[in-house]
Amino acid sequence: MNSITGTLEAIQKGETTPKEISEICYALIENETFNAFHESWKDEEPNGTKGPLSGITVALKDNIVTKTGTTTCGSKMLNNYRSPFNATVVDKLLAKGATLVGKTNCDEFAMGSSTEHCAWGAVHNPWDIDRVPGGSSGGSAAAVAAGLCHVALGSDTGGSIRQPAALCGIVGYKPTYGLVSRYGLVAFASSLDQIGVFSRCVKDVAITTEVIAGFDPNDATSVKEDAPNLVDTLDSTIKNIKIGVPNDYISDRNDPEINNAIAEAIKVYEQLGATIVNISLPLTEVGISTYYVIAPAEASSNLARYDGIRYGHRTAKTGLNLFDLYAHSRSEGFGDEVKRRIMLGTYVLSSGYYDAYYNNALKIRRLISEEYATAFEQCDVILGPTTPTPAFKIGAKSDPVSMYLCDVYTANTNIAGICGISIPCGFAVKSGKPLPIGMHLQGPAFSDAKLLQIAHAFEQATTFHTNHPEDPS
Repeated sequence: MNSITGTLEAIQKGETTPKEISEICYALIENETFNAFHESWKDEEPNGTKGPLSGITVALKDNIVTKTGTTTCGSKMLNNYRSPFNATVVDKLLAKGATLVGKTNCDEFAMGSSTEHCAWGAVHNPWDIDRVPGGSSGGSAAAVAAGLCHVALGSDTGGSIRQPAALCGIVGYKPTYGLVSRYGLVAFASSLDQIGVFSRCVKDVAITTEVIAGFDPNDATSVKEDAPNLVDTLDSTIKNIKIGVPNDYISDRNDPEINNAIAEAIKVYEQLGATIVNISLPLTEVGISTYYVIAPAEASSNLARYDGIRYGHRTAKTGLNLFDLYAHSRSEGFGDEVKRRIMLGTYVLSSGYYDAYYNNALKIRRLISEEYATAFEQCDVILGPTTPTPAFKIGAKSDPVSMYLCDVYTANTNIAGICGISIPCGFAVKSGKPLPIGMHLQGPAFSDAKLLQIAHAFEQATTFHTNHPEDPS
């Protein structure tokens, strides 16, 4: 798939049509071998709206509700569920003429870092099908990386857009919390969840985000501001921009090839006229612990509604009392990782443990936000690796804790509610096949335009974003 700009130019020149583009897209989806898509909508009526995104194909993570097709969240609990309404971001895309092509597979209820915890099977990384694409939005990342669609939407609770973007060699952007409506996003952890965009270049992220951002009265956490202007400022100079590099991010926990790629990326920014500032973010070490108290606590509350009576799968067993009906329905409907997080969340909220765990986690959350605020007094953005390692083999991380640590550099972004983006910055080659490496940039809340500008500058000075796995077409 070409970029959004390139595709729109081709349509204007009469070289192709929106119908031809969607037909190519559906053919690619039908023949894809990565298990990126849960379903495609090739048999649905095409979007007849004429708009600035006419001819642009968009995939949706399977936890964003749509009246078309199903929304399963990668779970048997919601097998074949059909929503009576569209998410706000869906209606905004349709209003601009976009073609929504289907739902992408994800870790069940967005809980995971590898998209192995999906009721419909693991998703494979297009760069190496034996490896994970990252998670939880792995299907969306794989779809864009493989060129199956122009852009895809995902959700990011602790890194679930940026981490798979890094492992799949594409751009993944988590907007500032409140910038994009969460109405119609099936809740995992409501104070952390944010819808964002996958694409092959920063400009496509900016174009798409301008469409889906803006105030929504249906979302109580939506900020009462118009959608930001992100595209027009992309080409502004970054001379004299200050980029903070935390010593806490360049550590021995990282694969050496990751550290080398980040070091080379810093040199690129210096050549572009940016000033590199050494900073410290010591609470990076406790971010994962904090996240895995807050997120499961909110998940245990949000997922309590799936009881087999009001919502979700209901057991076929008969003659059960109410307690056993709940127990069997939830046990059959939820997978192991979701059960693990529900139990953890319920525990930290329980009497006698609330203050020791949940309340303390909220205090640390405040400290993390203050630590970022102090850091941003010294710099405009913070630079580091998106992940500590390149994509790992499917099944390689059977220990949940080792899986959770994949989000060590991304979780605090959500905890603080700031914006973050992962862009390609190199390749790891020691495994034999080139595996993408992602660079993570973070900016203060509502500095999204500047964040994308700084990411775009690096992209224009390098060619990493032009490298793709073998094109399925």
